[in-house]
Amino acid sequence: MEQPRERIRVLIVDDIAETRENLRKLLSFDVGIEVVGAASSGQEGVEQAKEFRPHIVLMDINMPGMDGIAATEAILRELPATQVVMLSVQGETDYLRRAMMAGARDFLTKPPTGDELMGTIRRVYEMGKTRAAMMPAQPVSPTAVPAQRGRARRAGHVIAVFSPKGGVGCTTIAINLAMALQQVADNSEKIALMDASVQFGDVGVMLDLRANRSMADLAPHIGELDRDMLDSVLSPHGSGVKVLLAPPHPAAADSLLTGTSLDEGMGSGVPLGVILGLMREEFDTIVVDMWSRVDDVTLAIFDAAALIVLVVMPSIPSVKSARLFLEVATTLNYPMDKIALVVNGVDRRMGIRVEQIEAALIPVAAQIPLDKQVVAAAVNHGVPFVMRDPSRPVSQGVLQLAEYVRSALTEVQEEEHQEAVAAGTGRLRFGRVFG
Repeated sequence: MEQPRERIRVLIVDDIAETRENLRKLLSFDVGIEVVGAASSGQEGVEQAKEFRPHIVLMDINMPGMDGIAATEAILRELPATQVVMLSVQGETDYLRRAMMAGARDFLTKPPTGDELMGTIRRVYEMGKTRAAMMPAQPVSPTAVPAQRGRARRAGHVIAVFSPKGGVGCTTIAINLAMALQQVADNSEKIALMDASVQFGDVGVMLDLRANRSMADLAPHIGELDRDMLDSVLSPHGSGVKVLLAPPHPAAADSLLTGTSLDEGMGSGVPLGVILGLMREEFDTIVVDMWSRVDDVTLAIFDAAALIVLVVMPSIPSVKSARLFLEVATTLNYPMDKIALVVNGVDRRMGIRVEQIEAALIPVAAQIPLDKQVVAAAVNHGVPFVMRDPSRPVSQGVLQLAEYVRSALTEVQEEEHQEAVAAGTGRLRFGRVFG
């Protein structure tokens, strides 16, 4: 177990000696950081990582021989708890996506400032500790029969991002929350993002995903849906998140909202609900971007959700709509601890104060500061701001939300475990079946 005041061990990997020395000098000003090694190639970096077991690796992306991408993948195979921060003189989107796909937790453009470098190291180090603390528990029932890995049924947790008022930033928060959860996830965890705004979904546009398949392609095969069919329509994102896109045209949404009758083994209800049920078998966490209407489909998603992220803006119409939704939730017997209130676009110079919103609604789980410039740049470039600008306050607000979500899911997992042990089944139970 690490000591509370343990220094952060950092390994520098860069083929340019001057760069290695400059990074070492910058880090020498922080007494809480210790540079344990400096490697001049990707292969040497892998060997030193095995020897020194650093908390953080500062990895150059462009090196002769084994480049930073390959070295990162090799290090994380051996040391999954190590966190990699990728460094490059390039700032293009392609480099960032490749770095995140390899498993890097952050990305810095050379040359970073001292404050930027040390701040990133500390933030990634804390993310690593959070990830390690929230690793899924192993099955504890000694009598349970081990299932074949390919046939194991998950009970993935659904995070429904919703607002009864449109235009408050639900899609932006859902996308960035999924990316933030991927950043703090264990390497074995699978994170998905589902665009349930089936008529006018924007997830694909905001992630610059030019896929020609969507969930609408599954509707004709809903009675025979399996993981291979699902995988064929999922769009991989450079962060590692798998994305299930909404139909490209509003008319195609009808096929997802028409009720069907299916065998009990798969579930019953509208195709969208059946698709989500299969995703819960395939993924540990599914972030669902929802539309603003409350109907049978959204209620089915709410029923399956471990947590409803209720998004409001600091304005009277938004708070009013959120208050009405909380009344509906109470009528439906949803416990208030199932709802995480998020205030988006917080600006102390205008609007309603967060304290006033809490007094009118429920305690706030996270605040997302107003930053129109960063949000617009992220949308226009198709790169979520938690990846593009991780140190900005707006990104830190989403990371705060991700930490809240992870903590809430840990509590849900513990409750599931206690229920399973009490029932003597050795199996986890969660949610209600669609129908």
